[in-house]
Amino acid sequence: MNSKIRTILVFPLRAIIVFALILDGIFRPLYRPIIRTISGLAFTRRLENRIGDLPRLAILLCLAVPFAIAEPMKIIGLVLIAHGAVKTGLVLTILAHLATFLIVERIYHAGREKLLTYAWLAWIMRYVRFARSFYERARQATLSWVRLRVMEQQK
Repeated sequence: MNSKIRTILVFPLRAIIVFALILDGIFRPLYRPIIRTISGLAFTRRLENRIGDLPRLAILLCLAVPFAIAEPMKIIGLVLIAHGAVKTGLVLTILAHLATFLIVERIYHAGREKLLTYAWLAWIMRYVRFARSFYERARQATLSWVRLRVMEQQK
C-alpha cells in the first residue's frame, strides 16, 4: 500500500522533471554559448567561488530565490500570450527561461557538491540524469529513424 501511495505522490514531481528536461533540451543549443561566455568571466568565477564556500543551506537559499522568481514569470508569460499580449508574454517567458538557465545553473554548479548532501536533492538529480539519458536516447533514435526514412524516400 505504501509503495502505491508513494508512486502516486511522486508522479507529479517526475512529470515536472520530464517537462523541464524537454524544455531544456529544446532551448539548450540556444543558450549554451551564452552560458560558456558568462561562466568564463572573472566576476562569475569569483561569485561561484564565494557561493561554493557558503554552508549548504545558504547555497540552497541562493538557488531557491532566483528559481522562485523565474518560475512564476514563465507562467505569467504564458498567461500574457494566452490573453493576446504575445510579444510581451514571449519576451517575459524567454527572459525567465534565460534567468533559470543562467543564474540557477551557475549557482547549482558552484554548490553542487554541498547541495547533493541533501538526500532528497540527490534523488531528484539522479532522476534528472536518468530522464536526460532517456530523452537523449529517444532523440537519437528519432533522428536515426528520420534519416532512414529520408534515405528510403531518396531510393
